[in-house]
Amino acid sequence: MLLTSDPATLHHIMSSNFSNYPKGPDTKLLFEAYGEILFATDLEEWRKQRKIVHGFFDHHEMRISTPKINHEIIQNGLFPVLDQVSEQGLVADLQEIIKRFMLDATCMIATGYNHGSLRVGLPEDRVLTALHDINHGILIRHIFPERLWKAKKWLGIGAEKKLCQAWETLDSIALEYLHKRKENPELFFQGINYFSPEFEAIGLNPSKVMIDVVKSLLFGGTDTPSSALTWFFWLVLENPKVELKIRGEIEANLSTEKGEKRVFFDPDELNKLVYLHATLLESMRLYPPAPFQSRTSIESDILPSGHRVNPMMKIVPCCYAMGRMESIWGEDCLEFKPERWISEKGRIIPVPSNKFVAFSSGPRICPGKELGLIRLKAAAASIIHNYQVEILKNHPVIPTTSIILNMKHGLKVRVTNRSA
Repeated sequence: MLLTSDPATLHHIMSSNFSNYPKGPDTKLLFEAYGEILFATDLEEWRKQRKIVHGFFDHHEMRISTPKINHEIIQNGLFPVLDQVSEQGLVADLQEIIKRFMLDATCMIATGYNHGSLRVGLPEDRVLTALHDINHGILIRHIFPERLWKAKKWLGIGAEKKLCQAWETLDSIALEYLHKRKENPELFFQGINYFSPEFEAIGLNPSKVMIDVVKSLLFGGTDTPSSALTWFFWLVLENPKVELKIRGEIEANLSTEKGEKRVFFDPDELNKLVYLHATLLESMRLYPPAPFQSRTSIESDILPSGHRVNPMMKIVPCCYAMGRMESIWGEDCLEFKPERWISEKGRIIPVPSNKFVAFSSGPRICPGKELGLIRLKAAAASIIHNYQVEILKNHPVIPTTSIILNMKHGLKVRVTNRSA
């Protein structure tokens, strides 16, 4: 195994010599609970899945539906929960609230159905529990020898038992929602229709492929964006000057009245918030949702760094380390500084994806990047404009050991409704 934080090496394995560095058979095995998903497949399987997923995100209905879904979940899910926390003076876990927001919005995109996990009281949710158990099981598979975790899977014990149970749960929920949508389309949000001839033409039909696509969307659309937004809020709340700048940008660029409660969901409006966009990028630089990636070489090679690569050697780009390298970001690399992303003309400075790896790089770059950023901006702007959020004093904030960079103890906060 070779660990790297070198942008030239990252470009080599993820772009210029992409065909020699697939994910490898281990990745598909480690992530088998999520099925034949774009993240874990290679070669022809990857090309087929890529066609399906890109067709999904490029579909005109997706771009029409996404802002409506953001509005629906913020207005009828996020606001009632935050209002209750404010009115009753409760301590809330903002990470848990954000994760539920992402789950419900993703579920509406993937199935047309509002899963409803984000509701007053935050009752236990079987999808969130299943995602947690699967991701923990995947981490264990990364750590322990294959023979050991396979033996535990065969015996049905430990993390493998929970992973397999969670796998069955996600499969059954995905199938249930897809069947309900086909039989009763009038009951669901009128967004993406999997049963149209257009989607059948790119490989989508009521089969295991569809279930895997739904699970892939739930995985990619829940944990990674919730991680990004949680760390964003922690950094912003720890830097009041940044929060004031975001609030001022909202008031200057969007039609707001003092004391008026607003949901910000329109992409054209949100794209005016350059400083907010820069702050999100800066937080993902320091705390990328996926702290590491991996590739496996097929043939011998020599990397731009001069290191020799043998067949079946695993190359691990350390995304977390890359966001903190002085050679990439300068002497102030450890400083939270959104301004580094903004040009003198007030526009976002483009940074090559082999340096800023939050959305991966090369042909495998995240297909939902743009729509994901719109959702992050919608939630962030709506919360910051309508609520005063304060982190609980002495609350420990440390990353958890996971394939997704969550906070180990959540983000405990108190919330005050600004329009109350």
